[in-house]
Parts: sequence; C-alpha cells; structure tokens
Amino acid sequence: MNSIDLRSDTVTKPDAAMRRAMAEAEVGDDVYGEDPTVRRLEEESAAALGFEAALFVPSGIMGNQIGLRLLAPRGSELLCDERAHVLLYELGAVSALSGIQPRPLASDDGLPALESFRRAYVARGGYRVPTGALALENTHNVAGGRAFARARLEPVLAFAREAGVPVHLDGARIFNAAAALGTSAAELARGFDTVMFCFSKGLGAPVGSVLCASAARVAEAREIRRQLGGAMRQVGVLAAAALVALREGPARLPADHARARRLAEALAVLPGVEIDPATVETNIGILRVVPDGPGDAAAAARWIAAARASGVLMSPLDAERVRFVTHRDLSDADLDEAIRRLRGLR
Repeated sequence: MNSIDLRSDTVTKPDAAMRRAMAEAEVGDDVYGEDPTVRRLEEESAAALGFEAALFVPSGIMGNQIGLRLLAPRGSELLCDERAHVLLYELGAVSALSGIQPRPLASDDGLPALESFRRAYVARGGYRVPTGALALENTHNVAGGRAFARARLEPVLAFAREAGVPVHLDGARIFNAAAALGTSAAELARGFDTVMFCFSKGLGAPVGSVLCASAARVAEAREIRRQLGGAMRQVGVLAAAALVALREGPARLPADHARARRLAEALAVLPGVEIDPATVETNIGILRVVPDGPGDAAAAARWIAAARASGVLMSPLDAERVRFVTHRDLSDADLDEAIRRLRGLR
C-alpha cells in the first residue's frame, strides 16, 4: 500500500524540469560571488518581493536567524506571536546564536493585536530589556496556514515605524498567502526590513530559502551566513531548481489550497474529529481529535497512528491537534484515496 504523505509540503520531490535545470546549471564559486545561477536567483527573488537585494541560504531557519541578527542588537527583545516558528521550531537559535531575548505575545489567529505590541514595547535607556525588533509570520504555520492581508499588517508596521523598531517577516509561505488573498508577494512584503521565504515548501524545490533586504543589509548578511557555515561553492545546481520553483510554483498554489479545503470538509463530518473548513485558507489544516476523557494525553497520537496504519501520514502539534499539509506531489486522485482511507478509521 502506497503512503499518502500529508506531513508537510517539504516532502515533495524535484520534478523533471528541476532535475534538468540542475543538471544543466551554469555554476561558479559562490563564495567568490561567481555563480551566475545563484546571482540570477537572488536578483529574481529580490524583484519578486520588491527589495534591493537577496541572499540564497540553505534553510528557512538560517534565513530567519540572519534576518533577526541584522535587526535586533544583542541583549534586546524580539516581540513575536507565542506560536511563531522563530520561537517554537528553531531550537532557541535567536537566543543561542544572537543573544536576543524573545518575548511571546498571545493572539487568536497568529497575529497579535496592535495593542499587544504597544503594551510590550520597551524603549531603550531604562532598566528593562529594550525592544530590538518585531517578527511576524505570513502564512502562520501553527495557526493553520492563516494568511494576513495588508490591512492586518499595516497597523503593526506603522507602529514599528513610529517607534523606530525594525520588523522581520517569516514569509516561508508568503506566496501561499499572496495566492489566498489575491495579491502579490511584494505587496505583502512591503514595509518590512527583512523577509525570508522558502523555495522548499509550497514552491516545491528540493532545498533552499532566501533572505530579502536592502543591499547594505544583504552585504552584512553574507558575512553572517559565512559565520554560520552557510556559505556554499558551486551551489548553482541547487539554485537552478529554486529558480524553476520561483518561476512556476506560485501558479500551482491555488490547487493546493482547494485540496486542503476539500480534505477539511471531509474530515469535519468524521466522528471524534473537529475542524472548521472555513479556517483553512491555504495549504495547511489543523484538526482536533476529541479526547476519550479528562487526562487523555494521547488522542492525537492514537489518531495519527491509525492514519499511518491506513497509509496516510500527518504530523502532531500537541496532545489533541494534528496538522495536514497539501502540496504539489498530491494529486486529486491521491486526495480522494486519502479521504477514503480516513473515513475508515475507528
């Protein structure tokens, strides 16, 4: 029985166009700035988001961490959502690598209210840890792939400008957000000081992310990337696949979103499972498995194990919640089969 993998959109395999581009890539030593494919990728990435420059990095975590180090001084605070990827899933890197203290803020949907940022902000010059930077996430992973429109972002950005605090955007899936909202990635990125997005998530490349910023910040980012061990040599073989993903991937995202919504609708009628399909805006959905009773800490684990036994793979978020993610390697037929198998769970 073949497995249908809904754990993440990072599980996709490079397609024929990517493999061909990788095999034929023109390369050079990127540490010397001599890889033409990397340069082309960085130029097109910066243009796609409306920035002066961009830096190709091996992973989204590295891109986020370089961006935050550029913005927040050591010994300052980073204000972010309490479920932010930079807080929960980067192994404390913001503190361990850059000496920045994260301060989580509560939210209903992954974007803290403006007043939460206002109350948490601390100016320099006193006894308290000053605010060094803000970080937002769009789409928001743990909030179920929620996409935040410009109207939601602008008040926070305006406050940051007023306070003189820079803002980083973890835009790992910013093209998913743009597709869901009917706008451009550049429009969603406007006003941020640094933006990271991934080629290896919704866009379908095998590896790589990019950090977009001003030319001056990207020059500094190159030094930090080297310090972190992220400088690479003939990396055009990877950048070539990322170029295909950047040029062709965004147009395919609405199909992923439609499949995620259809899966949510199918799951919503199953006994013992709770999910509101209306909250599935992009390619991520989060369902709650109803516990057997008080103290049941294994509801999600049991459901995931049963799904795996049927050949459907999903990821746990906590004791009750399960995440599924649709992606380019999941066809309509695969989705139909996944729904059929999940309907048979007991």
